[in-house]
Order: sequence, then C-alpha cells, then structure tokens
Amino acid sequence: MTHPSIPPATPLDPARERVLLFTLAGIQFAHILDFMIMMPLGPILMAAFAIDAHQFGLLVSAYTFTAAVSGLLAATFVDRFERKRLLLTAFALFALATLACGLAPGYLSLLIARSVAGAFGGVLGSMVHTMVGDLVPFERRGRASGTIMAAFSVSTVAGVPLSLFLANHFGWRFPFFFIAALTVALLLLGLKQLPKMRGHLAGAVVSEAERAHPLAAIAAVCGDANHLRAYAFMAMAIFSGFTVIPYITIYATANVGIAQTDIPYLYLAGGCATLFTARWIGRRTDAWGKVRTYRIVALCSLLPLFVQTHLPQVPLWMMLCLSTLFFILVPGRMVPVMAVLTSAVQPRLRGTFMAINASVQNLCSGLAAWLGGVMIAVENGKVVGYGNVGLLAMGMTLAAMAVAGTIRLHAAAPGERGGPADAAPPAPSFKGRDI
Repeated sequence: MTHPSIPPATPLDPARERVLLFTLAGIQFAHILDFMIMMPLGPILMAAFAIDAHQFGLLVSAYTFTAAVSGLLAATFVDRFERKRLLLTAFALFALATLACGLAPGYLSLLIARSVAGAFGGVLGSMVHTMVGDLVPFERRGRASGTIMAAFSVSTVAGVPLSLFLANHFGWRFPFFFIAALTVALLLLGLKQLPKMRGHLAGAVVSEAERAHPLAAIAAVCGDANHLRAYAFMAMAIFSGFTVIPYITIYATANVGIAQTDIPYLYLAGGCATLFTARWIGRRTDAWGKVRTYRIVALCSLLPLFVQTHLPQVPLWMMLCLSTLFFILVPGRMVPVMAVLTSAVQPRLRGTFMAINASVQNLCSGLAAWLGGVMIAVENGKVVGYGNVGLLAMGMTLAAMAVAGTIRLHAAAPGERGGPADAAPPAPSFKGRDI
C-alpha cells in the first residue's frame, strides 16, 4: 500500500506565525475559561443548588465526559475536512452551549448544558493543537505550545477573577454570559485571521478501504505502539493534576480559612506568574528537549502537590505564595506534555491522533475529578481525605515521568519544512528518544 505524499507547508514569517498563534490561543482561552470557571464557583454553586461535593464533581466531570465522547467521534472524520471550517463551526456551537449554561434554571438543566458545552469544547482543544502541529515546525513547537498554554495563564489572570467578580456581584449566571459574548468576538477574529488548511487532506486517506470505513483512521492511529504510549503518558499526566485541581477552592475556604471573596486573588497571583513562566517553560522545552523538560518540571511539582493538599490554616499571604507555586509547576507541566504529544504522531494522522488524545485527556480529567470527589468528604464543615488525593497525584506524576522516556518523537515530520516526504513502505525516520 502506498501513501500519497503530503506537500510541504508554506513557510510562515515570524509576524504571521505570532498572529496565528495569538488567534488560536484566544480560542483556547475561551474554552479553558469555560471549564476552569466551574472550580472557583464550587462554593457558590453548592450553596445555590444545595448540593454536596460529589454532585459538584459531576458538574465538572460532565463537561469532560462528553468532551471525551465527542473527541472520539471527531477522530473518525477530522482529517477529512478543512481545519478552519471545522474549528470555527465547533466554536460557534460551543458559544450557544455556554449561553445555555447561564440560562439553566436548575441543577439538572445546568448539568445537561455543561455536557453539551463539553461536547464542542472537547473538539476545540484537539483542533487548536492539531493546527499548531501543522503550522509550526518541530524546532519551535515547544515555544508554540507555551504560547497556546499561556491561555491558561490569561484565563487565571483576567478571566477567572473577572468571572468571580461577576458571580459575587450579579450571580453565578453572569460568568457564562461573559464567556459566550467573548466567544462571539473570538469567532469573528478567527474568521479573519486563520488560514484555510487543506494540505493534510492529501494524506488523510491512503487506500480505498480506509476511504470506505469511518474507523480506518482510528485503527491506523491506535495500531501504532508509539501513539499508545503517548496516550498513556497523557492519561497519567492528567490524573496527576485533575484529582487535585477541582477542589483547591473548596479546601481553601473550608480548611485553610481563605474567604470566598479572597479566592480571586489566588487565581490572579497564579495567573500573573504563569503568564511568564509558561512561555519560559516552552523555550526551555525547545532548548533542553521535550521529555527532559517535562521530567524536570514534574519533579519540581511534587512538593506543591503535597503541600497544597495538606495545608492547615495559614495567612492569606502564605496561601498566595504556595498556590502560585502550584499554578506555575502543576499546570506548567502541560507545556512539554503537549509538545511531546504533537511530535509523537505520524503527521498524516495528526488530526485523528489529537482528536483521540482530546478524548483521552477529557475522559481522564472527568475520571480524575470524579475520583477526587469520591476520595474527599465534608465533615463538620471541613474537607477530609484531600491529603490522600495529593499522594495519589504524586504517584501518578512519578509514573508519567517513567513513561515519558519510552516515547519516540518525529524530529522533522514528513510533509513539514525540513522533513522528508511521507513515503511507504519505509518506516518514518525518528530523531530518537528526546531525553
């Protein structure tokens, strides 16, 4: 079976590349903020709907579970369509679902609306990283991932505090109205700035059998052992963070003694710091190696994982210092993680691979949030069991560090600048393990 060659991507000048990355980071910002805002809203929603920590965990998990399903469905067709149209269509539907969250009259309707928002949000994340992989060459992919992951920082610096301000002063619905309006503005920006991307279509279908069968692309991706190791790495990386992250606010208000009105300061301080450190980690990822950088950051993250889940009552200034270190190192690990993932895939299958990866990521996020909710309880106004959640996250971090070294990375991907043409039957060339 022969594989049609993929034409090399047109080189982008630095200014054009920055504009494209800014636009993609804006789209990433909107759907990350939509997911993140649920966590600091935890105490408000628990009081508004008279629900417990487990039910709140379902609100967080519902988004990720449907995102996992939609990502898997998208994997059957994502490499058969032009990238820009698919991305912006999903983004428009995401805006409508987010608006429905703000209009939800009760807990059940909010749960359903969150599920629908997750169905479209799950596709967005994979498409953004797919386009980064298509547009940015291997040697700058760490820096590009840092720029995209800086969307997390911006959401914590500006988005989460502003959303909490709206929730505290106007009610929990207004953050969702704000995100929906922001999505419309970013949608218009994307229509103007993003290029049409059809180059991958030449290599998306490699045989009549694959053209006829919608699951052929998934089979091709999952038939590569290196891809499976990359998915295992992502799963462990997610479990090492999302068992802990959704319950930071609840633990901080119940056990550490932080007032609900002071919670925005935690996100503001952490976001301001990561706005700079995410891009710094991205540059180190390119300079030191993607796997090596992940291992360094992951090792450093073990301390804040332990401290954040075992804190007694401390002053606000101390909590600010500790939570900022947590935000720098724990979410910061995802910069080299995504650089590894986008470089581990065969380029002709990148869209399908990233769609399945989004399913893995979202499914594991939901399972991790659910597991964290099961492991903790509120007794006499205090959260118990959170320390065990932290120990679990530390163990998964160590496991992810071990698996990272087994993943082979494409140094110069076929069809990209500097890479050989995609040809078969010879196996694709590798730089070797990036450790």
